[in-house]
Formats: sequence, structure tokens, C-alpha cells
Amino acid sequence: MRKFKTVSVAFALFATMSAFAIEGKKGTKENNLSGQIYEMLKENQFNADYKEMTAEVRFIVSEKGELVVLSVETKDEILEGFVKTRLNYQKVELDNVAPGRVYKLPVRITA
Repeated sequence: MRKFKTVSVAFALFATMSAFAIEGKKGTKENNLSGQIYEMLKENQFNADYKEMTAEVRFIVSEKGELVVLSVETKDEILEGFVKTRLNYQKVELDNVAPGRVYKLPVRITA
């Protein structure tokens, strides 16, 4: 009887550990919208004078899967132009994006 209890406890622990070991599908940066925008904005040539710049970008995704920038709210005109140039009419590849829906995305560029 004692051996049966030991085996059943060991089996229960094994079953529990294997259930936690199963990995779900993790979202990568390339699979979500903000990750794709990050990739578009990461290569920049800002001076060391700009320690940190922030903006809030409002955009929609067209029927063709292109970003259309509606506005960039920031104090820095250079950042506004940079974001508009890099994002406007760039194609994104996603299945779960609703065309025509307005999205807001905070952007922070650091030196």
C-alpha cells in the first residue's frame, strides 16, 4: 500500500510539472502592430542633444494594410516629421487589425 501511495504522488507531481512545461504561442515583436512600428522607428540619426523625445501617434490602417498617420502630438517638430516620414503609407502584416479603426500609440525615442 505504501508503494502505491508513493507511485501515485510521484505520478501526480510528474503530471503537474508537465502541464506547466507546455509553452503557449508567445507574441513576438514582429507579430504585433507596436512591434512592427518599433522596427520602423528604431534606426534614427538624432543628435546627442535630444536625450528623450516623446509623442503620441494617431493612425489608421487602410484596407491595403498600410499605416496612415493622422496626427503626431509632440513638442518636437523634428520628431513629428521623422515619425510621419517613417510610418506614413508603410505596409504592416497582421490579421487582427481592423481597417479604418483609429489607433493611438505612444512613441519614445531615447539617445
